[in-house]
Amino acid sequence: MRASCQVVRWGRKVLEILLAGGWALAPILICSAVALAIVLERCWTLRRKSVLPPGLGDEVRQWARSGQLDPKHLDTLASGSPLGELLAAALTVRRQPRELIKERIEDTGRHVIHRMERYLNTLGTIALIGPLLGLFGTVIGLIRMFMEVMAGGIGDPAKMAGGIGEALICTAAGLTVAIPAYVLHRYFRSRVAGYCVEMEKQATALLDDLTLATAPAAAPVRPRRAPTPTAPSAG
Repeated sequence: MRASCQVVRWGRKVLEILLAGGWALAPILICSAVALAIVLERCWTLRRKSVLPPGLGDEVRQWARSGQLDPKHLDTLASGSPLGELLAAALTVRRQPRELIKERIEDTGRHVIHRMERYLNTLGTIALIGPLLGLFGTVIGLIRMFMEVMAGGIGDPAKMAGGIGEALICTAAGLTVAIPAYVLHRYFRSRVAGYCVEMEKQATALLDDLTLATAPAAAPVRPRRAPTPTAPSAG
């Protein structure tokens, strides 16, 4: 019971602080909600077992060696994970020369990376504009304070305190949203970069196997016969 009462008091204090921030705090709250949604979605989407399923690269190379490849199998592989999509793109053109297979891997890789970086630009934008929105709220609070002073003089300190409080609350709220958004933006960027390196290794290994499998066998070299000596002519 005591803990629930403390939670209620804490909630009321937070609500009072938000209301004291004024209408300039609304864009910051909207940005915080959007940033939270992006972070949760990216944490779920960029799980390692979802992007790089364990053992998938070795399994796909084994399929390629044994010839267990059909269009339905490749479609299932491509829809399973980003790594599977990259390897399936290489297997689709596995009978082509190495340069064409490599070009298909690079094209598919650009699309895969673009999807893995989805919403990260929005998160970076929120990290950038958070302090600016806080500064905007600060300016609005100071303007309101000066307007109150111009209207009623400086005899009532409560009028000045309201404007100063609104300014400080907006500044703190903007920084509270921007700092975690910036840190998480950099974290997700580095995670995607690490995934790209791992996928490149798996794709290169598969490309080497496909190149060796489609390379023409070298013709056997026949030993050269020694020339037959000719008998000297009689003089």
